[in-house]
Amino acid sequence: MAQGSNFVDYVKVCCRSGHGGAGSAHLHRDKHTAKGGPDGGDGGRGGHVILKGSTQHWTLLHLKYRKHIIAANGESGGSALRSGATGQDEILEVPLGTIAKDAETGEVLFDITEDGETRILTPGGKGGLGNWHFKSATQQTPRFSQPGIPGKEQWVVLELKVLADVGLVGFPNAGKSTLLSVVSAAKPEIANYPFTTLVPNLGIVGYRDNKSFVMADIPGIIEGASQGKGLGYRFLRHIERNSVLLFMIPADTDRTIEEEYQILLNELTAYNPELIDKPKLLAITKSDMLDEELETEMAKTVPPNIPYLFISSVAGKNIQQLKDLIWKAINQ
Repeated sequence: MAQGSNFVDYVKVCCRSGHGGAGSAHLHRDKHTAKGGPDGGDGGRGGHVILKGSTQHWTLLHLKYRKHIIAANGESGGSALRSGATGQDEILEVPLGTIAKDAETGEVLFDITEDGETRILTPGGKGGLGNWHFKSATQQTPRFSQPGIPGKEQWVVLELKVLADVGLVGFPNAGKSTLLSVVSAAKPEIANYPFTTLVPNLGIVGYRDNKSFVMADIPGIIEGASQGKGLGYRFLRHIERNSVLLFMIPADTDRTIEEEYQILLNELTAYNPELIDKPKLLAITKSDMLDEELETEMAKTVPPNIPYLFISSVAGKNIQQLKDLIWKAINQ
């Protein structure tokens, strides 16, 4: 559970950008000039609240207890056409795959998908113009300037959707964590009881010729997950960002392969119908307990038009063939 407490994929924060500085209404005066013209400078822009993508973060934990993000105000303009300083921006580093939403309307503002990508979340107020902007032939000494535009305050929801090449989809105890631990250096918690995996786990899988791809172990889905049952509803969003879906069904399931596959597919479709268009593969796990005759019988219950393999993570059965299948699907 300690690992789970460090994985935060949803935060709600109040962002307030800086106010723009006021323009100056100064008139030039020095020992040689008693009545000079206007020389008031412009006010500085208020600070933005900015999101920046970072590969150094994989969770929103660092923002969990920062409920109020406040950028600095811009400074007022000065004499001799001196502009006020720009308010300091507040830059929030977020993991790749973070989506920013308006907390009140639910509107998606933008998402961050690349390292170093920056997007303005809450723009700062523009600085006011100094009085020298308003001089004219008929108004040579304007004694007024513009005030700065106030900053903006809004409640924003930040949601993380894990980015991966292949996502593992299956019921609890389907063998997802075991497969990830075998093909990558990831060390997910593994035990023989439901909901061992409480957070998504990522692993980099080595392939031929020094190539690799990213695999995500999504916490187990149960029937009714799309209606909020179990843990599945909370983590279904992470499947949306995976290029390929690898369905995993254990050989010792109480249902037929097709029945279990259809239940999983129905839950994904109920959550987001677009998920049905993603490339799909099927791995029948724990098949080291099957002989050739049983495999042939079980193959008859595999849904049509989906590439499949009988695998065993513990025995290493067909693991390399599974990597080949995944690599082919990713590159199609």
